[in-house]
Amino acid sequence: MSSKTRVIVPLGLHQIFAWGSSYYLLTVLAAPIARDTGWSLAWITAGFSIGLISSSLISPSAARAIVRFGGARVLAFGSALLSLGLAGLAFAPSLPFYILSWTVFGAGMGCALYDAAFSTLGQLYGAEARRPITTLTLFGGFASTVCWPLSAYLVETFGWRETCLFYAAIHLFVSVPVLLLLLPRKTGNGKPDTKAKAPEGHRRNLLLLTLIFVTGSAIFSIMSIHLITLLQSLGLALAASVALGTLVGPSQVGARVVEIVLGSRYHPVWTLVTSATLICCGIILLTFGFPITAACLVLYGAGNGIWSISRGTVPLALFGAEDFPAIMGRLAKAAFLAQAVAPFAAAQIIQLSGEQSALAAIAALSVLNLGLVLLLRVRSRGQAL
Repeated sequence: MSSKTRVIVPLGLHQIFAWGSSYYLLTVLAAPIARDTGWSLAWITAGFSIGLISSSLISPSAARAIVRFGGARVLAFGSALLSLGLAGLAFAPSLPFYILSWTVFGAGMGCALYDAAFSTLGQLYGAEARRPITTLTLFGGFASTVCWPLSAYLVETFGWRETCLFYAAIHLFVSVPVLLLLLPRKTGNGKPDTKAKAPEGHRRNLLLLTLIFVTGSAIFSIMSIHLITLLQSLGLALAASVALGTLVGPSQVGARVVEIVLGSRYHPVWTLVTSATLICCGIILLTFGFPITAACLVLYGAGNGIWSISRGTVPLALFGAEDFPAIMGRLAKAAFLAQAVAPFAAAQIIQLSGEQSALAAIAALSVLNLGLVLLLRVRSRGQAL
């Protein structure tokens, strides 16, 4: 295997279980936890939002640590925190202890998910990190495919607490040693930029990119949590809504494969433009009742698939490898916070005004996001686009 493959494969497998046992955990476990404990479903899912706030707070520190100590150690530390958080969930005797465990769990997410992994690849490969970042997202796209059925089997066979302990053991006894042994421990020179400033002349672009990632992350989190509810509001039965929802995953992976094959031929900003356009078109068509709902979800899924790639490749291309970890930390802080707040806001709109109003709000957000992306494309025109 090439040196990059020896890095990407273990890091990719780590990302499958990091995402599958964190971001996608409650999709399967929320209902069993509620039945077993008697805690309200609202508070159970609120734990996830609190975890995302914790991720937002730790992301800049994780970025600085990657510069100082190397990505391998930070990712391994993140996996250890995920293990500790999962163990806390498993042994939680009360709701407050459960919520407290999510704060630890969320800190692990901030140190172990895409943003930290992208920063690690940027530090290792510099300007050549685009293809490794794209390949890594291809692995990550299988997180729900692998972990949803695995979690369902474990819950059915052993229980939700034992499922959390299983994933905790995977992180502690597999992910941590693999990351420390197989990933290079490259570190930066000197002290990291604690203020995470963009290079001179690029601060406005960084602010614009932050707004783009905030709006994009908000759309992603809302659709992830409320997609089935929104589809049912269009007159679809639950089974049909779930079946159509499964189109999003394969569409994401398919779009990432296209990016791997063709991505080297154009600037990463064009990937971001394509992503925002596909997401906007899919959501607007869905809002106005386009008769082929599957086509809307394929468009949205394809756009979302390459959106995650843009989160790593666009900052690297615009601001360079030297400041990449610090900038990723700043962007991740804003994105995680948006993901924590947006689903709750959408739920309030659904409760007060109905699903159609929520769809209209998401469509407006997607139009705003596309407008910001096009503005970034104009502002960055001089960078060999």
